[in-house]
Amino acid sequence: MTKVYVANDSSALAAGADRVAEALRKVKDVEVVRTSSRGAFFLEPLVEVDTPAGRAAFANVKPQDVTTLLKKKSTPLAQIPFLAKQTRFTFANAGVTEPLAIEAYGFRALDKARGMDAQQILDEVKLAQLRGRGGAAFPAGTKWQTTKDAPGQPKYIVANADEGDPGTYSDRMILEGEPFRLIEGMAICARAVGALKGYVYIRSEYPAGIRRMRAAIGHALEAGVLGPEHFELDVFVGAGAYICGEETALLESLEGKRGMVRPKPPFPAIEGLYGKPTVVNNVVTFATVPDIILRGGAWHAALGTAHSKGTMPLQLAGQVKQPGLVEVPFGISLEEVIYAFGGGLPKGVKFKAVQVGGPLGSIFPEALLKTPICFDAFSKAGGILGHGGIVVYDQQTDMAELARHFMEFIAAESCGKCTPCRVGSTRAKEILSAVTQGAATDEDLALLSELGETMKLTSLCALGGLAPEPVRTAMQYFPKEFALRKNRRDS
Repeated sequence: MTKVYVANDSSALAAGADRVAEALRKVKDVEVVRTSSRGAFFLEPLVEVDTPAGRAAFANVKPQDVTTLLKKKSTPLAQIPFLAKQTRFTFANAGVTEPLAIEAYGFRALDKARGMDAQQILDEVKLAQLRGRGGAAFPAGTKWQTTKDAPGQPKYIVANADEGDPGTYSDRMILEGEPFRLIEGMAICARAVGALKGYVYIRSEYPAGIRRMRAAIGHALEAGVLGPEHFELDVFVGAGAYICGEETALLESLEGKRGMVRPKPPFPAIEGLYGKPTVVNNVVTFATVPDIILRGGAWHAALGTAHSKGTMPLQLAGQVKQPGLVEVPFGISLEEVIYAFGGGLPKGVKFKAVQVGGPLGSIFPEALLKTPICFDAFSKAGGILGHGGIVVYDQQTDMAELARHFMEFIAAESCGKCTPCRVGSTRAKEILSAVTQGAATDEDLALLSELGETMKLTSLCALGGLAPEPVRTAMQYFPKEFALRKNRRDS
C-alpha cells in the first residue's frame, strides 16, 4: 500500500485538493492521508509520497492525472527552492502533520513546562526576547509577567485569531493545520501566569479553522491535556469586524458587547476580560512558545537581528509568481523575499510598489526594497511589519484609487468611538474620491494631509492612528498620480 499525502488546508481545497484526494482513493493500493499545508500555494494541489530520501512531490495535480501519477518522476521536497531556502520552526511540521492526530503531536513542551515553576517559564520567554507577531510587536515576556504579577482572579488567556489583513493567512494555517501547537502555547502561558481559562477568538470567515479548533480542543480534553485541573479552552466566533483585531475591542466583543476600543491604560494585562488580568497574543506568538520552551530562550534570541529575534512567517500575495508562506529569520531584505522566494513578478509585469502590514501599512516603492524584515528597520523606513502580509502591486495599479480603497475600508471598519477616526476617515475617503474623479484642488490635498496628521496624533487606537499611512506614502512616492488627477480637471 502506497501512502500519498494531500493537504486539507482551505487554500489547497480552493485549488482542487479535495477532488484530487477523492480521485486518488479510487486508485488501487493507494492510501490517502490528509495533512496540513506547506504553504507553497502556487504548487497546489500538491501530492506527496514517501521515498528512501524523504518526501517527494507532484505539483499542480489534476484529478485526471492520478491514474498514472505514481509512475511519473517526483521532485524531492529538498529540491524545491521555495521550501528548501526557508528556516522553519513554528511551521516546521507544516505539510507533515495530520491536524487532529493528537497521539502524534506529543505535547513535549507542555510536559517540560509542567516540570518548571511559573517564573522559570517567564524567564525563558523573556530571555527569548519574543515580540508579538500580531502587529504591535510588544515583548511577550513583559506582558506575561505583568499579568502574573497583577492582583485579581480569575486570569485569562486569549488568542487573537481575528486575522483580517488582506494577504495574511499564517494564523489560519495554524488553526487548520496544527491546532495542538496553539493549544500547547496557550496552556504554557496559562501555567506561567496562573490562568485556568482561555479563549480562541476566531473571525467568522474562518469556518474550517473554527471546526478544526473545536475538534482539537475536544481531543485535548479527552486526552487530559486540557481540563478544569489544568486549563480550560473555548472557541469564540467573532462577527468579522476588522476593529476586533485590536485587543481591547476583541475583549469587548468577547464579553458580548459591540466591538469598540477601550482607552488605555489600564492595559488588558492588568484589567482585561471582565476586568481581570488577561494575556492577549496572536496565534503565531503562542505557536512560537513551544519551541522556546523545548530549545531554550537563548536559542530563540540567537536568531534574527538585534531587536527582532527568532523567525517571522511572511505571507506573499499579489503580483508574485510564487505566493505562499515564507518563514525566515528576521533580517532578510524585502527584496529577497519577493524575488528569491516569491519568484519575482509574472512575465511582462513590472514592479511598482509593495505594501507590508495590511491596510494600515505603508506603501513602499522599489527604492525601499532593501529594507530588512525587522520591526525597527520598518519603523525607521516609515512602515509597519504588522502580521507579515506582503502584497505586491504592478505598474497597472492606480495608486490614488488604491489609497481611496483603503480609506474606504477604514471608514467602514471604524468602530466609531473616537471622532478623529470616525469623521476623519469619512472626510478623507470623500477627498480621495474627488481625487480619483479629477475633481480635487490643491486645498483638498492639503486638507487630506492635515486630516491624516490629526488622525495619527489623536485617534484612540492604531486603526485610526495608522490609517493615513497608505495614503501618505502613496502621495509621497507617487505624487504625479495625485497631481495628474487635479491637472486633468484644471485643463
